[in-house]
Amino acid sequence: MMLTQREREIIALLRRDPLAGPQAIADALGSTRAAVNVHLSNLGKKGAILGRGYILREENAVVVVGGANVDVKVRSLAPVRQRTSNPGRAGTTAGGVGRNIAENLARLDTPTHLIAAVGRDAPGERLLAETAAAGVRLDHVHRSAHPTGTYTAVLDADGDLVVAVADMAATEALAPQDLHPARELIAHADMLVLDGNLPAEVLAHAMDVAHSADVPVVIDPVSAPKAALLAPLLTARRPVFALTPNLDELRALLGHPVGESEAEVTAAAGALHTRGVRHVWVRLGARGSVLSSAGEDATFLAAPPAEVADVTGAGDAMLAAFVHALLAGSDPREAARYGHAAAALTVESPATVRPDLTPRLIEDTLTRPTGPTGLTGPTGSIGSTEPTDSTGLAGPTGLTGVTGLTGPTDSTGVTGPIGPAGLTGPTESTDSTGLTGLTGPTGLTGLAGPTDSTNSTDPTGLAERDEPAGPPHPADTPA
Repeated sequence: MMLTQREREIIALLRRDPLAGPQAIADALGSTRAAVNVHLSNLGKKGAILGRGYILREENAVVVVGGANVDVKVRSLAPVRQRTSNPGRAGTTAGGVGRNIAENLARLDTPTHLIAAVGRDAPGERLLAETAAAGVRLDHVHRSAHPTGTYTAVLDADGDLVVAVADMAATEALAPQDLHPARELIAHADMLVLDGNLPAEVLAHAMDVAHSADVPVVIDPVSAPKAALLAPLLTARRPVFALTPNLDELRALLGHPVGESEAEVTAAAGALHTRGVRHVWVRLGARGSVLSSAGEDATFLAAPPAEVADVTGAGDAMLAAFVHALLAGSDPREAARYGHAAAALTVESPATVRPDLTPRLIEDTLTRPTGPTGLTGPTGSIGSTEPTDSTGLAGPTGLTGVTGLTGPTDSTGVTGPIGPAGLTGPTESTDSTGLTGLTGPTGLTGLAGPTDSTNSTDPTGLAERDEPAGPPHPADTPA
């Protein structure tokens, strides 16, 4: 929802004195009562004020539409032996890309509503209880006839995925009519965040509702297969404020190969700009990211160094912090840096959503020393570096903005290894409901999953993750 400068001034006055009348507002602004009445009428139509009195809508409210499921991670204590029992440890956490983004936003004190499909079962009740406890508003969650979604991953002793089974029928069955009760909520939001795991018709419906109300839309494509399904929806008549693909998802969105060079990634982002996407934030894993904004030069942002405990959920924290910073007044480049800091903090925690995540913690991370740089990549490719001064600090070749500091002396920029230490099993949860690990650490320090998901060994956790669309895409893996 976009407000004029005068409308924002009126809102500020009403926050100080909700009972102020039109004449008092006019006197404060040096305007006329008639002009103020017009502005108040427009604010009512936009949903910024809710009738006489004047009751104000929540400031900087976000609506997230996406998946919510229970993640079960099982890790072998030794190399996996097929077709026999293997000793290991297990943990259960709240999951789902959309749900994780919503919880991160709520922990950053952004008013957040989640629209998701959850079964009418005990796991669903516990999932909702834990999500509500984090501060997420759940008035528009759809209670599905299908069981609450689950994602079960079996990992070997090194953290690599051996096999995963996903039951996401509840999310896959979500239909446009299930969003009808939330139309006004979406239309009055400051921003709408969409999880690419949603069916294409639901994505299209939500985008249309937002567009008709002038609500900015941010979309996480989630995976290459899901990005391919999203691609036809990206048109100039249905504008998107920001899209956050990785390289594989970028290729899927365009339907053709995209190389890793600066020129190719920038050109690919430019193609999406012509299809109505204002900001394309391409995530490059350990190397950082490239932010391309329509009509501006691309900017490279290095991934901050981090002591890795568990990479799960870092990409969700990154997007949530980006949205939070935008609504707080940051420009997209500053917001992207803020997102990188949140991701670094998340990989340093064993929890999928860091329970102590706050704006202050992120701000402190942005100002802490980064240590020596590590030169990575060949000259001319995204993330490549070359010394720029006598200190040896380096930045990305040909890209403007933030320098390419990649952290410690190894090429990944990670200051600590991902290791199996600290496996404590499923009893480490603070959840009194019995759903292990929903509100605190999962007890599976250092767990890492498939290299194409947020459970990957990518030290930033920014690789793709996905709740599978079904049999056509068996390789899809959700967060």
